[in-house]
Amino acid sequence: MEVFRTERLVLRDFEETDWEAVHAYASDPEVVRYMNWGPNTEEETKNFIQRAIAHQKEQPRRNYTLAMVLKADGRLVGGCGIEVSNPDNREGWIGYCLNRNFWGQGYATETAKVLLEFGFNHLNLHRVFATCEPANIASAQVLEKIGMQREGRLREHKWAKRKWRDSLLYAILDYEWKKLESGDKRASATP
Repeated sequence: MEVFRTERLVLRDFEETDWEAVHAYASDPEVVRYMNWGPNTEEETKNFIQRAIAHQKEQPRRNYTLAMVLKADGRLVGGCGIEVSNPDNREGWIGYCLNRNFWGQGYATETAKVLLEFGFNHLNLHRVFATCEPANIASAQVLEKIGMQREGRLREHKWAKRKWRDSLLYAILDYEWKKLESGDKRASATP
């Protein structure tokens, strides 16, 4: 089981028993407003958990879909992930989704930093990217806080929720991350 620790969180592989905590945020229309999926039915959430568990068994593992759990009390507050999307070019992407009761407390930033560290220091990626809908200002701010640069706007590149949607594209390169990492040791992807 993959486990990474931050100052306040444990990022770990999903388990079948997590589905109810996941469903609490995955079925919330406000939480999934900018996502390509949701609001989920119970069946859709259970299917997500099964896919995440299946990824854990892949060799080599390229998809790390992880639960965000509070260190203090063990509550599952969100999900996150990093996927090696193009192994030949050493490229991957990150994402995160958080129960809205925990928005605005820095958990997404803390999580995203650890995902980058894992991607660069353990998966040997050269480039990590993320996308967010232009209206999702909070997510764009998280990506900027962790040192990602806005590379542009992908126009109508996703068909989601019965309409074409734009995305902002953010990315960071390994040497840019290493420079940032040397100045910030608060979050660590050390298992």
